[in-house]
Amino acid sequence: MERENKPRLLNRLNRIEGQVRGIARMVEEDRYCVDVLTQLQAVRAALAKVETEMLRDHLGHCIEGAIVSGDRDQQREKAAELIQLLERTGRRA
Repeated sequence: MERENKPRLLNRLNRIEGQVRGIARMVEEDRYCVDVLTQLQAVRAALAKVETEMLRDHLGHCIEGAIVSGDRDQQREKAAELIQLLERTGRRA
């Protein structure tokens, strides 16, 4: 992970954590279902943004590093990791 991205990602994750706690309170307070579902969608969207940033960072740092290194074993390893990740993502859809 790139060091300059870490504080921004942690900040986003902390905000998401607060949103989730807020949703738990909404459930405890028997708030209207559509309001809770709306907040759940917002959390999912926020997590998707964090996931996108992490993937962008991985591509720009780890995978690019393997390519530039010329180490074929490392390149294959990084490619296999990415394929596994994308396969898992495809199963969620």
